[in-house]
Amino acid sequence: MTDATRKPVIGFIGVGYMGHGMAKNILKGGYDLMVKGHRNRQPVEDLVGQGAREAASPKEMAEACDIIHICLSNSPQVEGVIRGADGILASGKAGLIVIDASTADPSSTVALAEEMAAAGMTLVDAPLGRTPKEAEEGTLDAMVGCSEETFRTVLPVIECWAGTINHVGPVGSAHRMKLIMNFLSMGYAALYSEAVVMAAKVGLSPQTVNQVIGGSRLSNGFFETFMRYAVGRDRDAHKFTIANASKDVRYAANMASDAGVVNIMGAAIKHYFTHAEAIGKGGDYVPMLSDHVAALNGMDLAAEVKKGK
Repeated sequence: MTDATRKPVIGFIGVGYMGHGMAKNILKGGYDLMVKGHRNRQPVEDLVGQGAREAASPKEMAEACDIIHICLSNSPQVEGVIRGADGILASGKAGLIVIDASTADPSSTVALAEEMAAAGMTLVDAPLGRTPKEAEEGTLDAMVGCSEETFRTVLPVIECWAGTINHVGPVGSAHRMKLIMNFLSMGYAALYSEAVVMAAKVGLSPQTVNQVIGGSRLSNGFFETFMRYAVGRDRDAHKFTIANASKDVRYAANMASDAGVVNIMGAAIKHYFTHAEAIGKGGDYVPMLSDHVAALNGMDLAAEVKKGK
């Protein structure tokens, strides 16, 4: 940035379920914004209608921006955006900061950071906690991996879309922390699925499980969201796909393997999501895992909910 008094120009690649709300709140924060979408035109056109400009390529965005966010589904997509022939590195934009808000493979993140540093660029990992609802509200959780100096630079921008921000360490550390978080949350999803099905099998309605556990110290925000679908049948309670969850638990399993960690619980969690994905249910949302666990046990969970009313 040549003028310390002007706000940086922000780019955003990946304006899907989470990225749309984040980008919208960056616009609300008074920043010039350039966006690049993927298959779905609706969020891109909505943001352009609010004042954003659309980039034709990551390279073009890098040439025009000071800070770029990436919010994509997996590390190969992030690598393509950065390393591709028309990617961010191809811009040669020394001084550029890239904030990767994807849930990514930390080993890939560290490798990309080294390549970018050699080109005079800085990679920050800033994966997300919470759901698209909080993305729209600007109250996501953010885990941030970078130097103290870079953190001070990017903090005002991250504050546009995050309510809770933790600087957890150097680049790569935030993606490691996010995999720990998703190991726990997808573990909850598998455990709650088994619990509600087991309860129904022994004559306890899903509503009873929700009432008793929801009113106890075992409750938490993930339990409440999960049960809004499992019991309340709200399909949009947590719009995070089984395919993305399956990818995250695979990344966590790889991280555990690389660290030499016994990961028995992780293997059980991974196989529930792998199974749902293998039978063509990867596009379903995470709380719908409860339906798949019910089906494995010869049960229709929606019918059990109706019986419990």
